[in-house]
Amino acid sequence: MPLGLLTLGIALAALAPMDRPAQGGGGAVAMRPPGMTAETERAIARGLAYLAGSQRPDGSWRTHGGQGNYPVAMTSMAGLALLAGGNTPTEGPYSANVRRAVNYIIRAADPGTGLIARRHEEQRPMYAHGFAMLFLAEVYGMETDPRLQEQIHRILTRAVRLTANSQSTYGGWYYTPDSTNDEGSVTITQVQGLRACRNAGILVSRQTIEQAIKYIEDSANPDGGIRYTVRRGGGSLPAITAQAVASLNNAGEYEHPVGQRCMEYLRNLMRNADNTRVFRGHYSYAIFYAAQAMYLSPDEADWAWFYPRLQRDLLSMQSGDGSWPGDHVGTTYGTAVAVTVLALPYGYVPIFQR
Repeated sequence: MPLGLLTLGIALAALAPMDRPAQGGGGAVAMRPPGMTAETERAIARGLAYLAGSQRPDGSWRTHGGQGNYPVAMTSMAGLALLAGGNTPTEGPYSANVRRAVNYIIRAADPGTGLIARRHEEQRPMYAHGFAMLFLAEVYGMETDPRLQEQIHRILTRAVRLTANSQSTYGGWYYTPDSTNDEGSVTITQVQGLRACRNAGILVSRQTIEQAIKYIEDSANPDGGIRYTVRRGGGSLPAITAQAVASLNNAGEYEHPVGQRCMEYLRNLMRNADNTRVFRGHYSYAIFYAAQAMYLSPDEADWAWFYPRLQRDLLSMQSGDGSWPGDHVGTTYGTAVAVTVLALPYGYVPIFQR
């Protein structure tokens, strides 16, 4: 079924009875994947509509939380959510929004340094850079315009080079490309972006990936969790641990011993406490990666118990305008994360596919 038809089916789910499959265009039936419900489809449709309606004329999204605007990071994450809902630059009811987002990210890419960010607005530009690599790499295979595809290829090639050159001696990354420091959350955004680029056919050094994997290994604590940075001690952080699992999966290390211990650490936490308590203060941030970890787990039972809980949490948090709160960052962020993770079963974004 074309992507546009199933996205239309999601949108029309708001009109469908709870016990009937959503109807796609032309009377086609958009069958729900396991675990998906009509209520969740309605929530996804409302979230997509909120994102589309809040996009700025220049193609960007900006959040208004306490940590700044982060236009490239927010545009990349909102664009990723539109892809997860079944849209591409040429198909789906929000294809024009995807196209504008792609064009904005292209304009934000520095042809000299390779950095994809608005440095005058983004104090921690490597977050923007990592998410932009991820979004553009996923769009690259969906692009039908040869000229734009070639342009994206050039941008991603330069972006990969900058990421490789910015890696610390310990194998991680920090908030800015000219820093010699490192920490876990930025490291994971770079690994995921690199993997998406590699999947798109962009040359990525195996050594860069191997050093990043070692960084995660060296950041592991005896309890199975991952600490904030390899350079100093500290307790395990659930959100960083979820990121580490997603990062190892993206590196092709689905059964890595550190990843398996991380998964057990997360299972124990989440089964014994509400997710909002486990990930307090960083809920959106954490579920973005925890959902990926559970969905891609070799043990399908992980997703079978996690997804209903995720649905329950997110459906109860959605606002009347279709948005979700996003930690201390803002509703663009929270809505992009919520739509992306709820839509994982549709399998539209290649890097998140089983």
